[in-house]
Amino acid sequence: MSEKTEDSLITENINGSGDEKPVTNGKTEKKPRVKKEVKKDINPLDKELTPSQIVAELDKYIIGQNNAKKSVAIALRNRWRRKQIQDSLREEIMPNNIILIGPTGVGKTEIARRLAKLSNAPFIKVEASKFTEVGYVGRDVESIVRELTDLGVSMVKSEKSIEVQKKAEYLTEERILDILLPPVKKKHDEGSSAGQATLGFSAPAQTPEEDKEENFKTREKFREKLHKGELDERVIEIDVSGDGMPMMQVMGPIGLDDIGVNLQDLFSSVMPKKIKKRKMTVKEARIVLVQEEAHKLIDMDSVIKEAITRVQEYGIVFIDEIDKIAGPQGKGQGPDVSREGVQRDLLPIVEGSSVTTKYGSVKTDHVLFIASGAFHVAKPSDLIPELQGRFPIRVELNSLTEEDFVKILTQPQNALLKQYEALLKSEGVDLTFEDDGILEVAKIAAEVNEQVENIGARRLHTILSTVLEEILYNTPDMNKEKKIVVDKNMVNDKLKDIVKNRDLSRYIL
Repeated sequence: MSEKTEDSLITENINGSGDEKPVTNGKTEKKPRVKKEVKKDINPLDKELTPSQIVAELDKYIIGQNNAKKSVAIALRNRWRRKQIQDSLREEIMPNNIILIGPTGVGKTEIARRLAKLSNAPFIKVEASKFTEVGYVGRDVESIVRELTDLGVSMVKSEKSIEVQKKAEYLTEERILDILLPPVKKKHDEGSSAGQATLGFSAPAQTPEEDKEENFKTREKFREKLHKGELDERVIEIDVSGDGMPMMQVMGPIGLDDIGVNLQDLFSSVMPKKIKKRKMTVKEARIVLVQEEAHKLIDMDSVIKEAITRVQEYGIVFIDEIDKIAGPQGKGQGPDVSREGVQRDLLPIVEGSSVTTKYGSVKTDHVLFIASGAFHVAKPSDLIPELQGRFPIRVELNSLTEEDFVKILTQPQNALLKQYEALLKSEGVDLTFEDDGILEVAKIAAEVNEQVENIGARRLHTILSTVLEEILYNTPDMNKEKKIVVDKNMVNDKLKDIVKNRDLSRYIL
């Protein structure tokens, strides 16, 4: 049988022509070539979406807030426009950062999250109140960029894993077959025939070529069984690389990642990798080995390089509760952490600086920052002037009305009513919401928001969970499939006493 290199066998197997049937003349007969898989492009970052298309995508999940949608759509489109400029002017065009102003639960965070998902960009959400001045216990503002870079590396790594998935699966299959049926080695074959001659045997039982052919036939039979899943429950012993060192922790306000040097990687490169033997079924081993083989096939240097470029050019940072670090000038002075100090620490990151991460230096000049806050007490003008200047676009989000609540309950692809219907469908219960019931839930949500505290669309969660509490509790004990209809009378019956009593609604709704 003609020998082939490992790379050619891998290529043939991936392309569908690696299934070879041995014949008597020592040659191999190939089966008809299977059509090659067309490689699908992963969602490109330079996807040409017009502002109207971006708004249309956001409309699928977010009701209203058209001004905010337009602002973020323009910001995203401007990134594409900047990439089309070829000369040095491209580096001079900075993103127009945005402040979203509005009460909680109106869709500020959801707009930013959906925007990042739409553009396939590295996205991180942080709470401004968790950051402190330098020298105080708390999170360093530079950790924002480090976490964003970690996320970028994970995104690129997962995309590269998909690209090498077929090859990793083939190599995994070969490793499993090697364990089930070790291949005949050439050197061993030559040594065995010489050894047999010295021991005085008149003639060997089989020639090395016959051994190899027999081994090949048996191996292909095992491969077929492996493809059919007949060997999934067989227990095998595999070698897996374990962690060379236990996870280290640094006590104190500075985390391990904030030191700037990745001690884990430093020690793992010095210490030898620990190999552990584990017994598991073929089905379980396939999952473990595919991940291991994919990791070996990925070029981490190119992953890191691409991830840093992606973070610098397309990264989105959503800073929530920025109003909590804003306050009238002159107040809040004393031994405690000052709000103005936190703003001054955030300023270099927002205006553009280089941050040292374990993957190298990352520039934040072209990272898009979207800040949000309710600004009930403080005003955007209470931010320090330098930070105000770095957020030139300000968009006020509207409070949600009763009509908005009806749309939120019914229109989005992930609407709350659709979620509850799917949850109960899993137990064989057909849950239906009548129009008058939906209107009543929206009406009560609007009333409670006005009377108690305006928490926006999150009020719908509390009201629906109260209305459906007994149904969700009793469903598993129902003997037969049932249909439940939620109408106006049922909603009023469940909520009338709570809505009337303001103290009860304050605690329950």
